Amino acid sequence: MHDFHFAGDKLFCEGVSLAALAKEFGTPLYVYSQHTLEDHFRKLDTALAPLDHLVCFAMKANSNLSVMRVLANLGSGFDVVSAGELQRVIAAGGDPKKCVFAGVAKSAAEIEFALRKGIYSFNCESEPEIRRINEVAARLKKRAPIAVRINPNISAKTHSKITTGTYENKFGIQFEHVEAIYARASKLKNIWLRGVQMHIGSQLTSVTPYELAVKKVLPLVKKLAAKYQLEFFSPGGGLGIIYNPALASGTPAWWKSPAAKGILTPASYAEKLLPLLRPLGLKILIEPGRFIVGNAGALITRVEYVKRTGRKNFVIVDAAMNDLIRPAFYDSYHEIVPLVKKSGALIASDVVGGICESGDYFCQDRPLAKVGEGDELALLSAGAYGFVMASNYNTRPLAAEVLVNGRKFAGARVRQPVKDIWAGEKVVAWLK
Repeated sequence: MHDFHFAGDKLFCEGVSLAALAKEFGTPLYVYSQHTLEDHFRKLDTALAPLDHLVCFAMKANSNLSVMRVLANLGSGFDVVSAGELQRVIAAGGDPKKCVFAGVAKSAAEIEFALRKGIYSFNCESEPEIRRINEVAARLKKRAPIAVRINPNISAKTHSKITTGTYENKFGIQFEHVEAIYARASKLKNIWLRGVQMHIGSQLTSVTPYELAVKKVLPLVKKLAAKYQLEFFSPGGGLGIIYNPALASGTPAWWKSPAAKGILTPASYAEKLLPLLRPLGLKILIEPGRFIVGNAGALITRVEYVKRTGRKNFVIVDAAMNDLIRPAFYDSYHEIVPLVKKSGALIASDVVGGICESGDYFCQDRPLAKVGEGDELALLSAGAYGFVMASNYNTRPLAAEVLVNGRKFAGARVRQPVKDIWAGEKVVAWLK
């Protein structure tokens, strides 16, 4: 699953002690395992090998240039949601021609930039967007490749804030309207109907919602492909990971099983979907993010204080919700372990940051090892939607990032100097 493990009483990432990294780079610190990134990408790529396919990493999950270069070197495409993300792909050595552009609010400037760079396809979320793409493409004397994102009105049964496949969500086009929209789009001179796409949500840990959604849209996909000579179909991304417990001893049995109890693995995904997708004769794109990078990262933090208040035991650390907002935003779980194993009874603890918000916590009333000032903790499975969602709230600098490869390691981002936080600001003239 990943390469964070204890060797003796010390926590390692691959062959490197996390305590050594904390000493060299300071905390808070994001650490990524290159082997885990490569292993998870290859597992998906291999599972889809019987199909003509392209894995497009959803870089919204983690857009560090070194992380992206690892995947680009493996032949990955990228799923982008802004012109800025497309520029990052280029900066990381990725190929724009292997990029799909998603998102509900593409501006004319972003569309133009993407067309000039020759992206593989726009995943279109509305009919007004298709018309705008046509207008921009006409001005540039180009034909814009598009796929309509189908909203199949199937719930992924995941967190409400990351469900995208029902009519309560802002994403995609209502299933019943898709055929008519393709008919109208086919009359636009600067639109190239290249494919069809769907996406039902994030952090899916069962293959069943994918199977239901693909079965529902398949007759429509076949009809559209025949009528408009479509090139590809994308069943989307959203493949989930195991957060609790992340630090499993060895590889759990369900990971090895092709389809144990419907749990989502590359093998179970392929077993259920390949028989449905192979007869299409289309290129298949998938857009995973969290599955590839989620368990490949950890956030390292140092204990500043331990504070008892009534029945509460607060472990106050130097990381905060500005560094990793998922627990505050989604009530999400991250396994938390000391970098050096502790003996003794566990204590129900709240691990909290120094932000002036009661929501600034990483866990509440969780049994944890007894720790003290100066001890260091790892928040595991922090590789996805961790640093990318960080902010400068409370004028706190962004954390450093490190990539580990075996026994090698290197900084992948320097810690942000505090003065850089307000470098773009100025005191207006009349206040001087």
